Amino acid sequence: MPHPTWVRLAAACSLLALATPAAAQSAASFPSKPVRIIVPFAPGGTSDVLARAIGQKLSDTWKQPVVVDNKPGAGGNIGAEMVAKAEPDGHTLLLLDVGTLTISPSIYPKLGYDPVKDLAPITMVAVSPHALVIHPSIPANSVKELIAWAKANPGKINFASAGNGTAVHLAGEQFKLMTGIEMVHVPYKGGAQALTAMVGGEVNMTLNGLLATLPHIKSGKLKALAIAGKTRSPALPDLPTVAEAGVPGFQSGSWQGLLASGGTPKEVVTKINAAVVQVLQTPEIKERMAAQGADVVGDSPEQFGAFIRDEKVRWAKIVKDANIKVE
Repeated sequence: MPHPTWVRLAAACSLLALATPAAAQSAASFPSKPVRIIVPFAPGGTSDVLARAIGQKLSDTWKQPVVVDNKPGAGGNIGAEMVAKAEPDGHTLLLLDVGTLTISPSIYPKLGYDPVKDLAPITMVAVSPHALVIHPSIPANSVKELIAWAKANPGKINFASAGNGTAVHLAGEQFKLMTGIEMVHVPYKGGAQALTAMVGGEVNMTLNGLLATLPHIKSGKLKALAIAGKTRSPALPDLPTVAEAGVPGFQSGSWQGLLASGGTPKEVVTKINAAVVQVLQTPEIKERMAAQGADVVGDSPEQFGAFIRDEKVRWAKIVKDANIKVE
Protein backbone atom coordinates (compact mmCIF):
# COMPACT_ATOMS: atom_id res chain seq x y z
CA MET A 1 0.00 0.00 0.00
CA PRO A 2 1.51 3.44 -0.96
CA HIS A 3 2.75 5.61 1.85
CA PRO A 4 0.25 8.50 2.66
CA THR A 5 2.97 11.10 2.00
CA TRP A 6 3.50 9.77 -1.54
CA VAL A 7 -0.24 9.81 -2.13
CA ARG A 8 -0.42 13.48 -1.11
CA LEU A 9 2.58 14.37 -3.29
CA ALA A 10 1.08 12.58 -6.29
CA ALA A 11 -2.21 14.42 -5.77
CA ALA A 12 -0.42 17.76 -5.51
CA CYS A 13 1.53 17.09 -8.71
CA SER A 14 -1.69 16.14 -10.51
CA LEU A 15 -3.33 19.41 -9.44
CA LEU A 16 -0.29 21.37 -10.60
CA ALA A 17 -0.35 19.62 -13.96
CA LEU A 18 -4.03 20.51 -14.35
CA ALA A 19 -3.54 24.12 -13.25
CA THR A 20 -1.07 25.08 -15.99
CA PRO A 21 -3.25 24.03 -18.97
CA ALA A 22 -6.25 25.69 -17.28
CA ALA A 23 -4.35 28.97 -16.93
CA ALA A 24 -3.15 28.71 -20.54
CA GLN A 25 -6.70 28.06 -21.71
CA SER A 26 -7.89 31.04 -19.65
CA ALA A 27 -5.31 33.26 -21.36
CA ALA A 28 -6.16 31.91 -24.82
CA SER A 29 -9.85 32.77 -24.43
CA PHE A 30 -9.24 36.16 -22.75
CA PRO A 31 -11.19 38.39 -22.98
CA SER A 32 -14.34 36.28 -23.13
CA LYS A 33 -16.63 39.16 -22.09
CA PRO A 34 -16.52 42.98 -21.73
CA VAL A 35 -13.58 44.34 -19.74
CA ARG A 36 -14.11 47.00 -17.11
CA ILE A 37 -11.38 49.50 -16.22
CA ILE A 38 -12.13 51.01 -12.84
CA VAL A 39 -10.76 54.53 -12.31
CA PRO A 40 -11.08 55.31 -8.58
CA PHE A 41 -11.49 59.05 -9.17
CA ALA A 42 -14.18 61.22 -10.78
CA PRO A 43 -14.08 61.77 -14.58
CA GLY A 44 -11.66 64.25 -16.16
CA GLY A 45 -8.50 63.64 -14.14
CA THR A 46 -5.19 62.22 -15.37
CA SER A 47 -6.09 58.56 -14.67
CA ASP A 48 -9.47 58.96 -16.37
CA VAL A 49 -7.98 60.59 -19.49
CA LEU A 50 -5.47 57.74 -19.84
CA ALA A 51 -8.02 54.99 -19.18
CA ARG A 52 -10.31 56.27 -21.91
CA ALA A 53 -7.49 56.67 -24.45
CA ILE A 54 -6.18 53.14 -23.78
CA GLY A 55 -9.62 51.55 -23.36
CA GLN A 56 -10.74 52.51 -26.86
CA LYS A 57 -7.62 50.99 -28.42
CA LEU A 58 -7.90 47.80 -26.36
CA SER A 59 -11.52 47.44 -27.41
CA ASP A 60 -10.40 47.53 -31.06
CA THR A 61 -7.65 44.96 -30.37
CA TRP A 62 -9.73 42.53 -28.31
CA LYS A 63 -13.04 42.91 -30.19
CA GLN A 64 -14.74 43.26 -26.81
CA PRO A 65 -16.15 46.42 -25.18
CA VAL A 66 -13.72 48.03 -22.71
CA VAL A 67 -15.73 50.21 -20.34
CA VAL A 68 -14.26 52.88 -18.04
CA ASP A 69 -16.08 52.94 -14.71
CA ASN A 70 -15.40 55.83 -12.30
CA LYS A 71 -15.64 54.89 -8.61
CA PRO A 72 -14.36 57.90 -6.62
CA GLY A 73 -13.94 58.14 -2.86
CA ALA A 74 -11.49 57.70 0.02
CA GLY A 75 -8.53 59.01 -1.96
CA GLY A 76 -8.96 56.31 -4.60
CA ASN A 77 -9.20 53.40 -2.17
CA ILE A 78 -12.88 52.54 -2.76
CA GLY A 79 -12.26 51.69 -6.41
CA ALA A 80 -8.93 49.99 -5.65
CA GLU A 81 -10.58 47.75 -3.06
CA MET A 82 -13.32 46.80 -5.55
CA VAL A 83 -10.70 45.50 -7.98
CA ALA A 84 -8.74 43.81 -5.18
CA LYS A 85 -11.88 41.81 -4.33
CA ALA A 86 -13.08 41.19 -7.91
CA GLU A 87 -12.96 37.84 -9.73
CA PRO A 88 -9.26 37.31 -10.62
CA ASP A 89 -9.79 36.66 -14.33
CA GLY A 90 -8.47 39.90 -15.87
CA HIS A 91 -11.89 41.26 -16.81
CA THR A 92 -11.82 43.88 -14.03
CA LEU A 93 -8.81 46.20 -14.19
CA LEU A 94 -7.68 49.22 -12.21
CA LEU A 95 -6.03 52.34 -13.63
CA LEU A 96 -4.93 54.91 -11.10
CA ASP A 97 -2.19 57.12 -9.76
CA VAL A 98 0.32 54.77 -8.16
CA GLY A 99 0.42 57.17 -5.20
CA THR A 100 -2.91 55.71 -4.06
CA LEU A 101 -1.32 52.29 -3.68
CA THR A 102 1.99 53.38 -2.22
CA ILE A 103 0.82 56.15 0.13
CA SER A 104 -2.44 54.66 1.46
CA PRO A 105 -0.85 51.93 3.65
CA SER A 106 0.93 54.68 5.62
CA ILE A 107 -2.11 56.98 5.81
CA TYR A 108 -5.15 54.76 6.37
CA PRO A 109 -4.96 52.60 9.51
CA LYS A 110 -7.77 50.27 8.34
CA LEU A 111 -7.20 49.83 4.64
CA GLY A 112 -9.54 47.16 3.27
CA TYR A 113 -6.96 45.58 0.97
CA ASP A 114 -3.21 44.99 0.67
CA PRO A 115 -1.88 46.90 -2.37
CA VAL A 116 0.98 44.42 -2.84
CA LYS A 117 -0.79 41.10 -2.16
CA ASP A 118 -4.32 41.80 -3.41
CA LEU A 119 -3.50 43.45 -6.76
CA ALA A 120 -1.50 42.15 -9.71
CA PRO A 121 0.69 44.76 -11.45
CA ILE A 122 0.35 44.81 -15.24
CA THR A 123 2.30 47.87 -16.40
CA MET A 124 3.18 51.44 -15.61
CA VAL A 125 1.21 53.43 -18.18
CA ALA A 126 2.57 56.98 -18.07
CA VAL A 127 4.45 59.53 -16.01
CA SER A 128 3.20 63.10 -15.78
CA PRO A 129 5.06 65.68 -13.68
CA HIS A 130 2.96 67.87 -11.44
CA ALA A 131 2.48 71.49 -12.44
CA LEU A 132 2.44 74.06 -9.66
CA VAL A 133 -0.52 76.28 -10.56
CA ILE A 134 -2.29 79.12 -8.80
CA HIS A 135 -5.52 81.02 -9.33
CA PRO A 136 -4.86 84.24 -11.31
CA SER A 137 -6.16 86.29 -8.35
CA ILE A 138 -2.95 85.57 -6.39
CA PRO A 139 -0.43 88.35 -7.06
CA ALA A 140 2.56 86.13 -7.85
CA ASN A 141 4.33 85.35 -11.10
CA SER A 142 7.04 83.03 -9.78
CA VAL A 143 7.54 80.43 -7.06
CA LYS A 144 9.66 82.89 -5.05
CA GLU A 145 6.92 85.53 -5.28
CA LEU A 146 4.31 82.94 -4.21
CA ILE A 147 6.37 81.96 -1.15
CA ALA A 148 6.95 85.62 -0.22
CA TRP A 149 3.24 86.42 -0.60
CA ALA A 150 2.21 83.35 1.44
CA LYS A 151 4.58 84.31 4.27
CA ALA A 152 3.30 87.90 4.24
CA ASN A 153 -0.32 86.65 4.24
CA PRO A 154 -0.41 83.61 6.56
CA GLY A 155 -3.47 81.40 6.21
CA LYS A 156 -4.55 82.83 2.86
CA ILE A 157 -3.16 79.99 0.73
CA ASN A 158 -5.20 76.81 0.46
CA PHE A 159 -4.28 73.94 -1.80
CA ALA A 160 -6.57 71.51 -3.59
CA SER A 161 -5.88 67.80 -3.91
CA ALA A 162 -7.46 64.74 -5.51
CA GLY A 163 -8.28 63.43 -2.02
CA ASN A 164 -6.69 62.61 1.32
CA GLY A 165 -3.59 60.48 0.96
CA THR A 166 -3.18 61.01 -2.79
CA ALA A 167 0.10 61.97 -4.44
CA VAL A 168 -1.30 65.49 -4.97
CA HIS A 169 -2.03 65.80 -1.23
CA LEU A 170 1.48 64.62 -0.30
CA ALA A 171 3.04 66.94 -2.88
CA GLY A 172 1.34 69.91 -1.19
CA GLU A 173 2.48 68.75 2.26
CA GLN A 174 6.01 68.31 0.95
CA PHE A 175 5.92 71.84 -0.53
CA LYS A 176 4.81 73.20 2.86
CA LEU A 177 7.66 71.41 4.64
CA MET A 178 10.32 72.58 2.16
CA THR A 179 9.22 76.23 1.97
CA GLY A 180 7.98 76.85 5.51
CA ILE A 181 4.71 78.42 4.34
CA GLU A 182 1.28 77.81 5.87
CA MET A 183 -1.33 76.17 3.62
CA VAL A 184 -4.74 74.65 4.31
CA HIS A 185 -5.43 71.35 2.56
CA VAL A 186 -8.78 71.02 0.72
CA PRO A 187 -9.43 67.47 -0.57
CA TYR A 188 -11.74 66.67 -3.50
CA LYS A 189 -12.95 63.42 -5.08
CA GLY A 190 -10.43 63.59 -7.90
CA GLY A 191 -7.94 65.76 -9.73
CA ALA A 192 -10.56 67.07 -12.16
CA GLN A 193 -12.74 68.31 -9.29
CA ALA A 194 -9.71 69.96 -7.68
CA LEU A 195 -8.97 71.77 -10.94
CA THR A 196 -12.61 72.84 -11.38
CA ALA A 197 -12.51 74.30 -7.86
CA MET A 198 -9.26 76.08 -8.76
CA VAL A 199 -10.75 77.61 -11.90
CA GLY A 200 -13.81 78.71 -9.91
CA GLY A 201 -11.66 80.40 -7.24
CA GLU A 202 -12.77 78.09 -4.37
CA VAL A 203 -9.11 77.28 -3.77
CA ASN A 204 -6.00 79.04 -4.95
CA MET A 205 -3.17 76.55 -5.43
CA THR A 206 -2.53 72.95 -6.46
CA LEU A 207 0.17 70.61 -7.68
CA ASN A 208 -1.58 68.40 -10.22
CA GLY A 209 -0.61 66.18 -13.15
CA LEU A 210 0.35 68.24 -16.20
CA LEU A 211 -1.76 65.95 -18.40
CA ALA A 212 -4.97 67.21 -16.73
CA THR A 213 -3.71 70.73 -15.93
CA LEU A 214 -2.35 71.83 -19.31
CA PRO A 215 -5.70 72.80 -20.93
CA HIS A 216 -6.44 75.20 -18.02
CA ILE A 217 -2.95 76.68 -18.25
CA LYS A 218 -3.27 77.23 -22.01
CA SER A 219 -6.71 78.83 -21.62
CA GLY A 220 -5.30 81.27 -19.03
CA LYS A 221 -7.77 80.12 -16.36
CA LEU A 222 -4.86 78.98 -14.18
CA LYS A 223 -1.40 80.46 -13.80
CA ALA A 224 1.49 77.99 -14.01
CA LEU A 225 4.55 78.88 -11.93
CA ALA A 226 6.70 75.77 -12.32
CA ILE A 227 6.95 72.10 -13.28
CA ALA A 228 7.72 69.66 -10.46
CA GLY A 229 9.69 67.18 -12.58
CA LYS A 230 13.45 66.64 -12.77
CA THR A 231 13.58 68.56 -16.04
CA ARG A 232 11.44 71.08 -17.88
CA SER A 233 8.53 69.76 -19.90
CA PRO A 234 8.60 69.90 -23.73
CA ALA A 235 4.91 70.86 -23.48
CA LEU A 236 5.87 74.09 -21.61
CA PRO A 237 9.60 74.58 -22.31
CA ASP A 238 9.74 78.14 -20.89
CA LEU A 239 8.38 77.07 -17.50
CA PRO A 240 11.13 76.40 -14.92
CA THR A 241 11.21 73.39 -12.64
CA VAL A 242 10.27 73.99 -8.98
CA ALA A 243 13.92 73.29 -8.11
CA GLU A 244 15.13 75.91 -10.62
CA ALA A 245 12.52 78.33 -9.30
CA GLY A 246 13.89 78.33 -5.76
CA VAL A 247 13.00 75.07 -3.96
CA PRO A 248 16.03 72.78 -4.52
CA GLY A 249 15.31 69.06 -4.39
CA PHE A 250 11.54 69.38 -4.79
CA GLN A 251 9.95 66.87 -7.18
CA SER A 252 6.48 65.42 -7.50
CA GLY A 253 4.38 63.82 -10.20
CA SER A 254 1.73 61.33 -11.18
CA TRP A 255 2.64 57.76 -12.10
CA GLN A 256 -0.36 56.06 -13.65
CA GLY A 257 -0.45 52.28 -13.69
CA LEU A 258 -2.72 49.38 -14.67
CA LEU A 259 -3.39 46.45 -12.33
CA ALA A 260 -5.64 43.39 -12.11
CA SER A 261 -7.04 41.52 -9.13
CA GLY A 262 -4.50 39.54 -7.13
CA GLY A 263 -4.46 35.90 -8.18
CA THR A 264 -5.11 36.64 -11.86
CA PRO A 265 -3.26 33.91 -13.83
CA LYS A 266 0.20 35.01 -14.91
CA GLU A 267 -0.60 34.08 -18.52
CA VAL A 268 -3.58 36.49 -18.51
CA VAL A 269 -1.49 39.27 -16.93
CA THR A 270 1.17 38.70 -19.62
CA LYS A 271 -1.45 38.87 -22.38
CA ILE A 272 -2.93 42.14 -21.04
CA ASN A 273 0.57 43.60 -20.60
CA ALA A 274 1.47 42.82 -24.23
CA ALA A 275 -1.73 44.43 -25.53
CA VAL A 276 -1.38 47.59 -23.41
CA VAL A 277 2.33 48.03 -24.20
CA GLN A 278 1.50 47.71 -27.91
CA VAL A 279 -1.15 50.44 -27.54
CA LEU A 280 1.24 52.72 -25.66
CA GLN A 281 3.88 52.40 -28.37
CA THR A 282 1.58 53.55 -31.19
CA PRO A 283 2.66 56.92 -32.59
CA GLU A 284 -0.86 58.30 -32.03
CA ILE A 285 -0.84 57.60 -28.28
CA LYS A 286 2.82 58.61 -27.79
CA GLU A 287 2.32 61.92 -29.61
CA ARG A 288 -0.99 62.60 -27.85
CA MET A 289 0.57 62.02 -24.43
CA ALA A 290 3.71 64.06 -25.23
CA ALA A 291 1.60 67.01 -26.40
CA GLN A 292 -0.16 66.92 -23.02
CA GLY A 293 3.04 66.71 -20.99
CA ALA A 294 3.10 62.97 -20.23
CA ASP A 295 5.62 60.25 -21.13
CA VAL A 296 4.34 56.74 -21.84
CA VAL A 297 6.16 53.89 -20.06
CA GLY A 298 4.90 50.36 -20.78
CA ASP A 299 7.21 48.27 -18.58
CA SER A 300 6.88 44.63 -17.44
CA PRO A 301 4.69 43.42 -14.56
CA GLU A 302 7.86 42.61 -12.59
CA GLN A 303 9.35 46.09 -13.10
CA PHE A 304 6.08 47.77 -12.17
CA GLY A 305 5.71 45.60 -9.06
CA ALA A 306 9.22 46.50 -7.91
CA PHE A 307 8.44 50.21 -8.42
CA ILE A 308 5.30 49.92 -6.25
CA ARG A 309 7.25 48.25 -3.43
CA ASP A 310 10.03 50.86 -3.56
CA GLU A 311 7.57 53.78 -3.61
CA LYS A 312 5.70 52.33 -0.64
CA VAL A 313 8.89 52.56 1.43
CA ARG A 314 9.70 56.10 0.16
CA TRP A 315 6.25 57.51 0.93
CA ALA A 316 6.16 55.92 4.38
CA LYS A 317 9.11 58.15 5.34
CA ILE A 318 7.48 61.31 3.91
CA VAL A 319 4.19 60.56 5.70
CA LYS A 320 6.06 60.04 8.98
CA ASP A 321 8.18 63.20 8.57
CA ALA A 322 5.11 65.32 7.75
CA ASN A 323 3.06 63.65 10.52
CA ILE A 324 0.12 63.15 8.13
CA LYS A 325 -2.90 61.25 9.46
CA VAL A 326 -6.27 60.52 7.89
CA GLU A 327 -9.06 59.19 10.07
